[in-house]
Amino acid sequence: MPTPRLLREPLLHFLAIGALLFALDAWVNGAGASDPSAIIVDQAQANALAVQFERTWQRPPTQAELRQSIDAWIEDELLYREGLSAGLDREDEVVRRRVANRMASLNEGMAAAVPQDAELQAWLRTHPGAYRIAPRYSLQQVYFDPRRRGARLHADVEAARVLLSRVEGAVPGDVTLLPAHVDAMAADDLVTSFGSAFVHALDRAPIGEWSGPIASSFGTHLVRLNARTPARLPPLADVREEVERDWLRDRTRRADRAYLAALRKHYKIELDADLAQAIADNGQRIAADGAP
Repeated sequence: MPTPRLLREPLLHFLAIGALLFALDAWVNGAGASDPSAIIVDQAQANALAVQFERTWQRPPTQAELRQSIDAWIEDELLYREGLSAGLDREDEVVRRRVANRMASLNEGMAAAVPQDAELQAWLRTHPGAYRIAPRYSLQQVYFDPRRRGARLHADVEAARVLLSRVEGAVPGDVTLLPAHVDAMAADDLVTSFGSAFVHALDRAPIGEWSGPIASSFGTHLVRLNARTPARLPPLADVREEVERDWLRDRTRRADRAYLAALRKHYKIELDADLAQAIADNGQRIAADGAP
C-alpha cells in the first residue's frame, strides 16, 4: 500500500521534530522556566558567548569583554521576550537575534521625532566642535633651506625680510614643492602642508606685512599674511541636515538605554554563582571551553 503523500511532506516532518524537541525542552527545563520573568545566565551560556567571541576575534575574551558579551546577550534576551510578548514571532519566522532587532527597531521608531528649531539650535550650541568651520589663511611665503644655507641661514632670512619690505617679490627663496601663494586654506590643510608650528605662528603674525623667520616641518620661511578668517560656528540653516541627524541619533541612543533599563526592572537577571565569581576575579580570563 503506497504511503500517503501527506506523510512524505518535509514540512510535516519538520513540525513533528519541532514538537518533540519542544516537549523534551519543557520536560528538561520545566522547573527553571516556571518564572517567565527570570533571565538566568549560567556557565554554559557564558562558555557559548566566549566561544563565539574567540571565533570572531581569534582569541579568548578578557574579563571585561566577556562581561560586555553577557550584558549584550541579556539585552537581546530582554528585547527577544518583549518581541514575543508583542507577537512578532507569529508574523515573521525569525531567530532570537532577529526578533530582538525588530523589537529594538520598533522602540527606535517610537523614539523618532521631528525636532524643533530650538532643540537643534541648542544641540549646535552645546556640540560646536562637530560643526565649527576651521580658520582659514591667505598668505605668501618664501622658503629657506637650512641644509643649503647652513650657518648663513639667519643672516640670509633677515636680509631677505628687509629687502622684501621694500621691493615686492625681490627674494625668490630656495626651491621647494610648497606653494608660494595660499588662498583661504583651512588650518588643517595648512598643518598637513607646513606643520602645526607653522600654523600656530600664523595666529600671531601681523596682517599685510612680511614676518619671520617662521619654522615649518621643512625649514624656515618668511611669510606675508594677507588674510586670516577665524574659526566660526555656522548658522543652523547651513548645517541643519547634519545637526538633525546627530540629534536624532543621540535621542534614539538615550531612548534605547532608558527602554532597556525599564525592561530590566520587569525581569530577574541572575548570574550563575561560579560565573559571577569568575568575572569578579580581577584580571582573570574566562577560558572559551569547547572552542575548536
